[in-house]
Amino acid sequence: MTTASDHTTTVPADVRGGPRADEGAAMTRATRQDGSYPRPQLLRRRWADLCGPWDFARDPDSVGLDAGWWTGEDGGADPFDQAIEVPFPPESVASGLADTRPHPVVWYRRRIGSADLHAAGWGEQGTRLLLHLGAVDHTADVWFDGLHVGRHVGGQTPFSVDLTPVLRRRDRRGAAAAAGGPGTDGRWGDLVGPDGLSLVVRAEDDARDVAQPRGKQDWKDEPHVIWYDRTTGIWQPVWLEAVPEVHLEEVAWAPDVPDGSVTLTARLSRPPAARTTLAVRLLLGEELLAEQQVRVLDRDVRVRIDVPRQANGQGYEELLWSPERPTLVDAEVVLHAGADATENLDDERRGTALTDTVASYLGLRSAAVAHGWFLLNDRPYYLRSVLEQGFWPESLLTAPSAEALREEVQLIKDLGFNSARVHQKAEDPRFLFWADTLGLAVWGETANAYAFSPRSVELLTHEWLELVRRDRSHPSIITWVPLNESWGVQHGAHDVAQQHYGLGLAHLTRALDPSRPVVSNDGWEHTDSDIWSVHDYSERGDDLRARYGTTEAVQELLRGIGPAGRRIRLTDAAPVHDRGQPVMLTEFGGVSYAGGREDAWGYSTATDDEDFERRVGELLGAVRECAPLAGFCWTQLTDTGQETNGLLHADRRPKLPVEVLRRLVTGEG
Repeated sequence: MTTASDHTTTVPADVRGGPRADEGAAMTRATRQDGSYPRPQLLRRRWADLCGPWDFARDPDSVGLDAGWWTGEDGGADPFDQAIEVPFPPESVASGLADTRPHPVVWYRRRIGSADLHAAGWGEQGTRLLLHLGAVDHTADVWFDGLHVGRHVGGQTPFSVDLTPVLRRRDRRGAAAAAGGPGTDGRWGDLVGPDGLSLVVRAEDDARDVAQPRGKQDWKDEPHVIWYDRTTGIWQPVWLEAVPEVHLEEVAWAPDVPDGSVTLTARLSRPPAARTTLAVRLLLGEELLAEQQVRVLDRDVRVRIDVPRQANGQGYEELLWSPERPTLVDAEVVLHAGADATENLDDERRGTALTDTVASYLGLRSAAVAHGWFLLNDRPYYLRSVLEQGFWPESLLTAPSAEALREEVQLIKDLGFNSARVHQKAEDPRFLFWADTLGLAVWGETANAYAFSPRSVELLTHEWLELVRRDRSHPSIITWVPLNESWGVQHGAHDVAQQHYGLGLAHLTRALDPSRPVVSNDGWEHTDSDIWSVHDYSERGDDLRARYGTTEAVQELLRGIGPAGRRIRLTDAAPVHDRGQPVMLTEFGGVSYAGGREDAWGYSTATDDEDFERRVGELLGAVRECAPLAGFCWTQLTDTGQETNGLLHADRRPKLPVEVLRRLVTGEG
């Protein structure tokens, strides 16, 4: 067992992709990263950022597979006749293409050279080389050196591909050749050749397929009403990372605040042999909170870690995460596979201890509902949320930069909101890192399909469960929302199959994560929700006061038809059990103030600055006066395409001074 004095911590200035200037530096703390690492809660020291220029080809007739585009060889006329800036989608200006036509099939190509292997830490950090793709919309196939190495379905979820077999095929000495670490640059050059090895990605994304989860991406050629330009292909970061033979594939944290403990769930890349151990250290700044070491007997490891300081009065309160005090705890996780754990490796790699070290972090907090309130850390907490489309004019669903994600979170807080509902999109994990770090509660949502069919059920269910697993450790996420406004379950009021689908998603979500509230269908037609959420785009504050100003009015609304002409609760689908569910107005406002845009769209329209301030203030003021409501979500943060009902323009310029908007949101000052 180690002690606090056995470890030193430094914070390198260059903890990002590419060769490290300080090769001997210790692992950085996960809470001190710069926000560029694509997977912020499972951080290794070395990684190679593959974003930047790639070769690109459109394949509208889907001929590339038969024509062998995946070989990466030019062989006559090269189909990769364009360049694209990854990870920006081809529809975006930032990609260099700005081609908004439907793209049923697209191809990407890039060379992987010795510099990429060195930056990824191959040989020094580990002898397996993994390719990570943050998200490819919607179905992706990957080839490396002409060999098919992976396939993934789901446009919002990350996946990884092991490139090691291809490298070992080219060099049968494999790990023995690479074991020399950075000093073997020449050997890597011999292995990959002077031009590198071809990495090819094919993405298939049928714009007309409404059974495919798509969120706000339009199925028509041109954006209309509340739907926007599509996002095809690679739209989140791509990177390389070397790992040991036995390594950590997944790390997840589940705090038990009243109990004063944290449960770590980890998954290994392969079954462990004897003498494999997992050591965990939790730190608050320089203070060691807890440490524990266990034997590992299976690929799935579950470790309960007591945090003694949580059991002591004020010490307990000081550790809790909230938007006002976003306290984060660093974690160091070390997997050590002893010499006999290598018994299944080949002769040249057997007998060496294998160690994988990752940095992570967590927040100690609870999220629940009771007595008509949303409870954060067992205290009533009023949510002032804003609808966040996560859409930028130059880069669409992809953030312009890692820094833009930090600025987005800070801007939401500056406007007086303590929460954001990321709408019909699974946001980049780096956004969640900044929400964790700066203090912003987040509603975890996903892009929905528009059709109901066996295939749509399978696609969305699989993708949603992957997203819950991806994001469940972020303390900022306080609620899960698998469905919105009956998208994909349009006839749920009468169709038993659609009702069971909504119920199934809610129950599956709780099966993976019972620690957060779940909204079965945001806005109306709830089957089994922990929050009764309502969407109401009334233009008048008096209408909102009449519907939500008294307990009697709210109860009447819940029993009947909502303002959108839909039932709020489907009592025939499941008995309405009173668990103290709070009532929230989770979409309202939508005041359009376009500044002259001819195709402007909104739920109501302001004529000038003064009228905009009056309308926004009237609606927000009315909702704050409605005592039965436990929170709200204003529509929306920014203008998005032709939907011009943002508090900010699409380029994030405020339509009124920030201090004025903050006063309208909070009612203070």
